[in-house]
Amino acid sequence: MERYGSHIAALARRAERDHRDFDPAEASPADVTNYLQEGAGQAIWLYVEARTGGRLVPFSEAELSALQDAMNTWLELYARCYGVDLEAEFTVREAAELLVDTRNIRDTAQLLTRVPGRRAEVRDSKRERTVDSK
Repeated sequence: MERYGSHIAALARRAERDHRDFDPAEASPADVTNYLQEGAGQAIWLYVEARTGGRLVPFSEAELSALQDAMNTWLELYARCYGVDLEAEFTVREAAELLVDTRNIRDTAQLLTRVPGRRAEVRDSKRERTVDSK
């Protein structure tokens, strides 16, 4: 693990810790944000950073696997916050392409996992508008 190795190792350890400490009964919107912004989003962005700007930083097989496993762990935890058990097997490349296209980690996670479902998202959005207008 060369240039990004220590960062990837730290992400992998944090993903393992988050997975170990996850309690579905205690899951909150703050957890969703954390798993996406501080977890999966960081893993995906590291990949984007290494692959853009005219330089193609090579990842070893172990680095790429660790990065992908960490990202998938956080996407699984994100889904579990919505009560959905998911076995994430996404590539960091497909996630990076979506993140570059959407520029939003929540949209990226929703497109990859299909969680929350589109109907729930629309319903929650309407509920928020109703509460805000009161």
